[in-house]
Amino acid sequence: MRQQAAASANFCGRTRREFLWEVGAGFGALGLTALLHNDTLLASSGPPKSPPTPVRYTNPLAPKKPHFTPKAKACIFLFMYGGPSHVDTFDYKPELIKYDGKTVKIKTFGRAGHRNQGRIVGPKFAFKQYGQCGKWVSDLFPHLAQCVDDIAFIHSLYAESPIHGSGLFMMNSGRLLSGSPCLGSWVTYGLGSENENLPAFVVMLDKSGGPINGPKNWSSGYMPAAYQGVVMRADANPIHDLAPPPGMTRAQQRALLDRLREKNEQHLASRADNSELMARIASYELAFKMQQYAPEAVDFSQETEETLRLYGIGNKRTDDFGRKCLLARRLVERGVRFIQIYSGGNHNDYNWDAHGDLVKNHSLHAGNTDQPIAALLKDLKRRGLLDSTIVIWGGEFGRQPTAEYEQGTGRDHNAYGFTMWMAGGGIKGGVSVGATDELGNEAVENRFHVKNLHATVLWQMGLDPNKLTYFYGGLDQKLVGVEGAEPIWQII
Repeated sequence: MRQQAAASANFCGRTRREFLWEVGAGFGALGLTALLHNDTLLASSGPPKSPPTPVRYTNPLAPKKPHFTPKAKACIFLFMYGGPSHVDTFDYKPELIKYDGKTVKIKTFGRAGHRNQGRIVGPKFAFKQYGQCGKWVSDLFPHLAQCVDDIAFIHSLYAESPIHGSGLFMMNSGRLLSGSPCLGSWVTYGLGSENENLPAFVVMLDKSGGPINGPKNWSSGYMPAAYQGVVMRADANPIHDLAPPPGMTRAQQRALLDRLREKNEQHLASRADNSELMARIASYELAFKMQQYAPEAVDFSQETEETLRLYGIGNKRTDDFGRKCLLARRLVERGVRFIQIYSGGNHNDYNWDAHGDLVKNHSLHAGNTDQPIAALLKDLKRRGLLDSTIVIWGGEFGRQPTAEYEQGTGRDHNAYGFTMWMAGGGIKGGVSVGATDELGNEAVENRFHVKNLHATVLWQMGLDPNKLTYFYGGLDQKLVGVEGAEPIWQII
């Protein structure tokens, strides 16, 4: 027995420790090393290490210098959720009238998959020319048509996905999958905030609900939470759960906040990555200040009756979106960097997703938004704010020139080619760039990817889209992707 035990202890002439060290490519030694370290047998010798240098709290939303002198200080993104039809709004295609009702060979790709032919649906609204630029605009937008000389229309945008979920991710974050920061987060990360009392990035949702994917559309992704969007409402209670607990005074809140901050700062030095902790401290500070200043921002009693009428406030059709647009102007005046307003929520005809009756669908949503959007452009302009504020209009994609079903006027999704427009913030007015084919199915001239749109926004706000990076996952991540993207120079 003794001989057998000795043989086991000296297997192949090795000790037990040597056996553990060499077996399984040496992985057994990892556990042994951990055990010895815990028993202080492998404790390092030499003088004790000095305590870590304390890390001071820095606000992640503190103003930052842009890469170069910007043309714009703020951006308002009017998001027409569901996908408005470009050929029924701003992309005039007379050939559609000629082929209306005829079945033609045409390659389309929507929620119904790939098709090689379809029944053409002509424009359902009359087009007229407006402004000195002579821009063709459909009767859906009689108010906005008066502003075309301040607008740059981009008729040749395209993206990869004709599905709402991934299309929304692409339009908001430049990625088809969730988990990446959205455009508003990149802007606030790159520039910080000019105010200390309101969020740097504000989102306003449709009264019928939010878009598919929910908060992922205004998420900061792998960045600290301080850069994500904050949902506000244009009423007396602008932010949920903002009021202090019953009976707590401002002085008590301040004292509690100071204790929380002191406690969190004690942990800063012991963390290799303290960005999230700093973001948490910033969130406490911002919430405390918003309790005082957010209600003032939505107090429209300071506005004139003429301004309220301009936005359509008081009118049943336009009141809701008009209040959001007016609040957007007031937030820009107060230093908010990025504001996103959603038109449409929920599903089906609650948004611009016109699969059935296109006339009913688009008449509803255009009628709700046309006057408020035109008012926003006019109000910004007369106050001298349009020169420094970018306004964007568009959805996650457009719609096909063909009918989706055997009968009816509904159109399927179309990411091959669609229209968006921009105004203000150094963007040329009264111009149209790019073009789709004669039926409006596919971008064929000066094609611009969604990332080119994002690059344009960053550039106008003083940020080089190909140099604005955030290190994550072993890469210097960029909104425009590792391959980069150029701004749409034709409209700058």
